[in-house]
Amino acid sequence: MLRIAVVGLLLGLSCSFSVQAAISQTKGDFEDKFRQLDEVLPTPNVYRAATGEPGPQYWQQEVDYKIDVRLNEAKRRLDASQTITYTNHSPHTLKYLWLQLDQNRFRLDSMAETTLTFGGIGNRGPSTRSATPELPAGISLAELRRQQWLADHEVGYTISNVKTAQGVALRTTTVGTNFRIDLDKPLKSGEAVTFSMDFAFNIVEEDAVSARSGYEHFPDDPRKGGNDIFLLAQWFPRLHAFTDYEAWTNKEFLGRGEFTLEFGDYEVNLTVPADHIVSATGELQNPEQVLTKTQRERLEKARTAKRPVFIVTQEEAEKAEKSATKKTKTWQFKAEKVRDFAWASSRKFMWDARGYQQGGDVMPVVMAMSFYPKEGGDLWKKYSTESVIHTMEVYSRFSFDYPYPVAQSVNGPVGGMEYPMITFNGPRTTLHEDGTRTWTQAEKRFLIGVVIHEIGHIYFPMIVNSDERQWTWMDEGLNSFLDGVAGREWDPEMPWGVEPRDIVDYMKSDIQVPIMTQSDSVLRLGPNAYTKPAAALNILREVILGRELFDYAFKEFSVRWQYKRPTPADFFRTMEEASGVDLDWFWRGWFYSTDHVDISLDKVWQLRLDTKNPDVDFKRRRLEEADKPQPLFEKRERDAGNKTWLERNKDIRDFYDENDRFTVTNKERNAYKQLLEDLEPWEREVLERAVKEDKHYYVMDFSNLGGLVMPILLELTYKDGSVEERYIPAEIWRRSPKAVSKLIVTDKELVQVVVDPRWETADVDNENNHYPRRIIKSRIEAYKDEERTDPVYRDIMHDITTKEEKPKPGFHKK
Repeated sequence: MLRIAVVGLLLGLSCSFSVQAAISQTKGDFEDKFRQLDEVLPTPNVYRAATGEPGPQYWQQEVDYKIDVRLNEAKRRLDASQTITYTNHSPHTLKYLWLQLDQNRFRLDSMAETTLTFGGIGNRGPSTRSATPELPAGISLAELRRQQWLADHEVGYTISNVKTAQGVALRTTTVGTNFRIDLDKPLKSGEAVTFSMDFAFNIVEEDAVSARSGYEHFPDDPRKGGNDIFLLAQWFPRLHAFTDYEAWTNKEFLGRGEFTLEFGDYEVNLTVPADHIVSATGELQNPEQVLTKTQRERLEKARTAKRPVFIVTQEEAEKAEKSATKKTKTWQFKAEKVRDFAWASSRKFMWDARGYQQGGDVMPVVMAMSFYPKEGGDLWKKYSTESVIHTMEVYSRFSFDYPYPVAQSVNGPVGGMEYPMITFNGPRTTLHEDGTRTWTQAEKRFLIGVVIHEIGHIYFPMIVNSDERQWTWMDEGLNSFLDGVAGREWDPEMPWGVEPRDIVDYMKSDIQVPIMTQSDSVLRLGPNAYTKPAAALNILREVILGRELFDYAFKEFSVRWQYKRPTPADFFRTMEEASGVDLDWFWRGWFYSTDHVDISLDKVWQLRLDTKNPDVDFKRRRLEEADKPQPLFEKRERDAGNKTWLERNKDIRDFYDENDRFTVTNKERNAYKQLLEDLEPWEREVLERAVKEDKHYYVMDFSNLGGLVMPILLELTYKDGSVEERYIPAEIWRRSPKAVSKLIVTDKELVQVVVDPRWETADVDNENNHYPRRIIKSRIEAYKDEERTDPVYRDIMHDITTKEEKPKPGFHKK
């Protein structure tokens, strides 16, 4: 979605602290930033190898669904029946199955609702504000609307008729958003069971309750009663994943950590009003029954078109907005090897499509398609489907060819959500009085960015099937890294907010937890699960490994875990094993700690090699002394024209008035000759060469103020105007993680040194990266004092004469 470990890994994380305590540093304060992660990561086994790839006995479950569903538009309700076949590939015998009931999350007695805090941080949805000495408590109108809607509507599932294929009723237990089905007989390894159920629920209004799916109402459409866009996701009872690392992943759904599911095949029949256009996971099986001949011809033309072709035009969609049919159509979809199913339905949809041929002629054409109402305007016409194709081009390069027949972008009330082959994306255009629609640069960036991000999610986690309920970063972070690549390849001038510099404020804040934190416990999900891991991977690629090593390892991870369920350990191990670089220090710092990057260049010492020749070295020391500032006393005496006592009495001068402490005697010269005679031939050769070359020696003192060890990137500017870049690996901090010194030898004289000159490492303080220090530029703004807002300062005597204004026409419109 646009916005830790498994039990074993969580235990590993907690155990790491006990292990560290058992062998902790008791003398001094040394901290090993390069300590290996072996004691933190789960032990490799037959299911997950130390290489980071699936083990020889890796397994995962399989779940197939056949669903018949009817959309009751008037009641905004779904009624459905489904038959599920569950195949047990695990080595365990199962006595029961756990399903997830996401719609129960909206019930007022749900854990999500009853644990919702007032004010504070981390809540998903409309905002509230705790009281402070300066401000009263605050509750947004959006939150009031949410509360009122939930109080006025019955939500959550009604489930009935749960039975086996033989008609045997099965016992069930509902635990919040979890649903247990007790099997009539144990399901052994290698066996399959088929059962069915009926279910129904009232669709929530997404704008009101801030859901991941629901309906959006358009009261001003010409049709009596207006129109709706229905986005249906997390809509049917689905099997929880059963894994080798956690068994059942049946955590309560609190609205944030989304889900992890099993792969399977779907056959879904969607019965909707006859004038609706439907977008769904999978391939349409009955176009002759639900599409006109013209629409089918347009679809065929779109397969080879250079730009999107309209299957349903704006004029046709606007005409449909006025209709009031009571007839229905059933759209039939099939999807193979997917982990979920979502769909959208509305008579408001215009529909464009374009075929994308990937992998030369080897892979089948992917139909990139977009569905959106007139409110999307030319913004959607221009960029949605093109963004879908651009995403597949970039992501396939980093992972694997897109394996499904369709990739879809649908506009509705959901700002951004992803499902196999279909994504929900939110940006709209602004309608003006003259009938035109425009958009801001931010809205353009939002549309392109959210389409890239959500289509990217079809790769991660819809195919590389990570567990977001545990580790949000594994799909959001990996995907945000890649959408940053895709965004900058689209237009690098667009401010995408994906550079390492964009995470520094969060990195230095104390409102953070390690990335390796279970989803529901993260304080600020956006920077923690999206931006920080994306910035880390960007740094890993551009600064530490380089593109060749990183891209090879990342692709290896993607291919290894395609259609499988990786854990963080599998990612960490694959990236190290495939790149050949020890990265434990990197994972430890970026993913297991809240340290930040702040490398300070404290001092630069300019040194010059002593020649040992007194005639040379004493002369240099005399010049160094002469370069020191003239004492103020001496300057003022000279300025006043005062002569010293010696100047006025020259007849009493002695030897030391003609020779200073830097005068060379034969004693020093003899000692120098003896020194040369005592040197081995190779020692004399080394010294003579060093004296002859007379290089510049600089010792640079660095402090690690943020605690996160990183490579030191140097930009050296010389007196002749030339610039040189130098790279010091992070391992320089291995034995001294708080402060290090580095000798730099050059042929030219340095005038300036800058650490991380292009802000590539998320260093939180760029000013202490400069030596010599520079004047800090900022801004100053003139402002007018605000009027007091306390009620006692109102001029009620005057204000009471104000006439009441009538509401403006159309004030209720969006």
